[in-house]
Amino acid sequence: MELWSRLIGECGQAGTVPLVLLHGFTQTNSSWSPLLGAIEHAAPGVGILVPDAPGHGGSATVEADLWETARMLSQLVQDRCDGAASWAGYSMGGRTALHVALAFPRQVERLVLISGTAGIDDPQEREARRRADNERAEAIEREGVDHFLTDWLSQPLFATLEPKRSDLQDRRQNTAAGLASSLRKAGAGAQGTLWPRLHELGGRSLPTLVIAGALDERYSAIARRLVAGIGQSAELYLVEGAGHACHLEKPEEVGGLIGEFCRRPQRLKRAPG
Repeated sequence: MELWSRLIGECGQAGTVPLVLLHGFTQTNSSWSPLLGAIEHAAPGVGILVPDAPGHGGSATVEADLWETARMLSQLVQDRCDGAASWAGYSMGGRTALHVALAFPRQVERLVLISGTAGIDDPQEREARRRADNERAEAIEREGVDHFLTDWLSQPLFATLEPKRSDLQDRRQNTAAGLASSLRKAGAGAQGTLWPRLHELGGRSLPTLVIAGALDERYSAIARRLVAGIGQSAELYLVEGAGHACHLEKPEEVGGLIGEFCRRPQRLKRAPG
């Protein structure tokens, strides 16, 4: 099966590299809409490919783990853009982008990871998370999408995300079966750790921008670890006054960062620490 996607602008314009945007769990391609204006302003003419992840939106019936998702995305970019791209992913989308960068390095020109991680190191913790994800999947199937989204967005992780910026109406377009499948196949518990492989990205000097909300202490620490693991080709940017969904809380700032990074490969100012 193929992933549903939409292309904004045109791929292959002279002097531009297309940009692929990968959304997070319970979102769809439309979740990137608040950032598009800022991205296009910072990187005029860039073609933007925005797919729906397996189990989400127009890809609701697609079932795939993260490695298979990476393969499908690689084929999608080859078919629609005929070459390499810059890749930006938020949360689950960031984990997906890492898989693409490791499995299909020739198709990744630059990498942006927003509130992402390379996985759970400890096998016991990972197994506990896998069980928790399975329980969440059963809850979605039992109680429906609306009830689950209320619980999901009430987590402390999203405490700083204003309801008007939560794209709740768009999230409600997802199906219980699709979200449950995504958790079981592509949740953090189902993913193996990629931490030992981060040096491969630094080894080929892949320009990587790691973004996290400064108020999200857990993922700010993970972001610093990602930068350290990748090495000199990676840089850190902390979004002040924002939490886990920093791209939704500060869409103009984060969109501008993505566009600038994808247009000009030189380093942005590092966050302190």
